[in-house]
Amino acid sequence: MDLRSLLTHIMAVMAGMMWVSCENSLTVIHEVTAEDTLSAVRATNIEYVRSDSGKIYMRLVAPLMLRFAGEDQKVEFPEGFEAFFYDSTGLQSSRIKANYGLNLEKEQWMLARGDVEVENFQTGELMQTAQLIWNQRDKTIRTGAPVRITGPDKNLSGDSLAAADDLSQRTLYNIRGTLEMEDDDDTR
Repeated sequence: MDLRSLLTHIMAVMAGMMWVSCENSLTVIHEVTAEDTLSAVRATNIEYVRSDSGKIYMRLVAPLMLRFAGEDQKVEFPEGFEAFFYDSTGLQSSRIKANYGLNLEKEQWMLARGDVEVENFQTGELMQTAQLIWNQRDKTIRTGAPVRITGPDKNLSGDSLAAADDLSQRTLYNIRGTLEMEDDDDTR
């Protein structure tokens, strides 16, 4: 066997070894890069503004956003987020802030977790809880965690909450606290 044939055989064996050794790695790579395990988009220090007809109605800021594609499309805010909502005149009407956020787009369902605050600038109310779930289809929010609502004329707490997403109607379970009431001359 001459040197050229030997080198050809060695190259063929090495190529075969590389092909065989990569087979498992390619399987692992395929599993690791499947759409449901890696984020399709990773963005840091984001500011997302949503508008309609030139009027801003929502602004979201977050240190990290992960968007996952595929069967279970979702957006995750693993380092927290803060979202501001605006009324038709462009004034801030409310905000929500949490240490973690998850939005399941297909299900139209959002989870906010960890030091959740919802503030209504028009009423001066601040709601605080450990977790909040927003069902965008039903336009409802709920939590099974303790809730505290403070405002100019109230300091309430409860074991859980179910409400319309604009908080116009709400049920605070096992309510405790103080509520200031004005005297009505007709009730004396």
